[in-house]
Amino acid sequence: MTQSATLSPLSAVPQPVIRLDAVSKSFRLPAGRFDAVCDVSLSIRAGDTFGIIGKSGAGKSTLLRLINLLERPDHGAVYVAGTELTGLGKSALRAARQNIGMIFQQFNLLQNETVFENVAFPLRVHGGRNREQIAARVRECLEIVGLADKSASHPAQLSGGQKQRVAIARALASEPAVLLCDEPTSALDPETTRSVLGVLRDINRRLGVTIVIVTHELAVVRALCRHVAVMENGRVLEQAEITGAHVNLSSALGRELIREAAHPYEEVA
Repeated sequence: MTQSATLSPLSAVPQPVIRLDAVSKSFRLPAGRFDAVCDVSLSIRAGDTFGIIGKSGAGKSTLLRLINLLERPDHGAVYVAGTELTGLGKSALRAARQNIGMIFQQFNLLQNETVFENVAFPLRVHGGRNREQIAARVRECLEIVGLADKSASHPAQLSGGQKQRVAIARALASEPAVLLCDEPTSALDPETTRSVLGVLRDINRRLGVTIVIVTHELAVVRALCRHVAVMENGRVLEQAEITGAHVNLSSALGRELIREAAHPYEEVA
């Protein structure tokens, strides 16, 4: 059982695996310009579990997509594993993204393909492995997420939690150093959420994969993360380190999130 968490000011972290330097991103909408992310700088160390929390429209998902340049920043620089992604051309960026897995809220599985083929998909796209190597890696990933017996199933035959585990296995297939999770539990019930968070926690502990998770639930951050950034209106209001038994966020939004928080996910293996 994990203990409930204390958040204290985040200290400087050497040699970050992810570094955002003053990144900004805006969109042009019919109503005018929308500043989704405004001058955000973050450092996330290798092997960390880092939460980005805030209410709807805070810019959390846009910030996550800036990390692997699914959205390209208007200003600022993005570094992953020592490489400036914002300085790469298309071919080099595709290669660099193999080091970054991504998990989405709605699973994004190929409905007409088996679980095996879903997990194998990124390996076939990127190449470099023969059929036997792909099969071995798929089996390994399905073992990690506890779905070795579902290899021949199709997504329609799976529960929501099982679909998300397949998505996690697919994200792990190329052996990434970083796993980006965009609200991966918001479509799941509390019991299934606990299970999925347990899988992510185990992956971090066993494989050392750095996990960045976007969520609007403080309980998810408590259950999984060691560090957290609180976002509002495209800006990071504060960062904190999770260390003990009580939550201590100082911003008005942080205190509001504490008041609203339930604690259903803290008993994560």
